Amino acid sequence: MKRPRSFNFLTLARTVSLIFRPSYYPTVAFAVLLTVTYLSLLPWSFKLWLLAVVYLFTVLIPWVGVMLYRKAHGWSTAELSRRHRRFVPYLLHIVSYLCCFSIIENVHMPAFAGALIVASLMLQCGCTIINIWWKISMHSAAAGAAVGALVAYSLLLNYNPVWWLCLLLLLSGCVMSSRMVLLQHTLAQVLAGFAYGIVCGFIGIILS
Repeated sequence: MKRPRSFNFLTLARTVSLIFRPSYYPTVAFAVLLTVTYLSLLPWSFKLWLLAVVYLFTVLIPWVGVMLYRKAHGWSTAELSRRHRRFVPYLLHIVSYLCCFSIIENVHMPAFAGALIVASLMLQCGCTIINIWWKISMHSAAAGAAVGALVAYSLLLNYNPVWWLCLLLLLSGCVMSSRMVLLQHTLAQVLAGFAYGIVCGFIGIILS
């Protein structure tokens, strides 16, 4: 009876890690901004186009690039997660995010919208540099960035974020726990990632 319970627990951890992949956060964040702020007044065609652009450059293109890089070297997903092999995937994400930011700037979106990509770039660049010496949890950093961005937006847009903050902290705990259950990171690595993410998310948005 113990084996099925262990298998289900590991499956749950894998599911959480898959659902809360760092690359999904910008698309979800833009969807929220286009729904709950005055950006909701934009035409539906433009909103769908914008979401498609964000998804393309923050999810699809980096995913295809990393997959081709992994296939070219014959590595499995687990082998690619080794610290010294994560530099090129991070670099692919950074270049793609820069392209996304350039497009958003060219369509004259408000600064607080483009700041999402700026915060994501700060996160990617910082994790890339840190990863040269020490493996940091990108999943945890992305979760922390969501918390930091929420607090920053609550100050900029003047609303009470307490319930959303509680939900994000709960989800962040689940994400960090899943990374440790899967033996991808240590406690220090997920806590450091989460703390760094909060800083990037807050500064990236509040300085917009």
